[in-house]
Amino acid sequence: MAPESSRRRLPFEPVGKTGEKAAKDRKKTARSAPAKKAAQKAVPDKKTPASAPTAIPEEVSGRMLRRMLAFSGIPTGLGILTFFVSYYLVVNGVVDLPSYFVLLITLGCFGLGVVGLTYGVLSASWDEGRPGNWLGLDEFRTNFGRMTSAWGAKPDR
Repeated sequence: MAPESSRRRLPFEPVGKTGEKAAKDRKKTARSAPAKKAAQKAVPDKKTPASAPTAIPEEVSGRMLRRMLAFSGIPTGLGILTFFVSYYLVVNGVVDLPSYFVLLITLGCFGLGVVGLTYGVLSASWDEGRPGNWLGLDEFRTNFGRMTSAWGAKPDR
């Protein structure tokens, strides 16, 4: 992944501070916490509108949803179809399937469906103007790197 300074931040990407700078900022906020609490009580709490810069754009969320449906819906549908196909095969005497075989196949399909949810979100392009490619491997690498770097950043509270 490119260094933080060389790439453009997404509007909804969390901004984190790390290292010594975060420690200095925490010390500063600890000293000024009573003053901030008094100022917050004086100002009424405002709700952020849907078009706030932290919201996921409609185009990106639609792209994520389509990918989640494809990468999760197909394996889940196959898992459900496994029940019907195995029932048909056993009742008509085509094949004598052990019950654990059907269980393992359906668990595998449902597990792929759960993994497909995550992959669907992370493989979608998070840039509004760029749709990305069909499989989304490049977008997955980029978005997974963004996600793991956000885990390492400690929030200021």
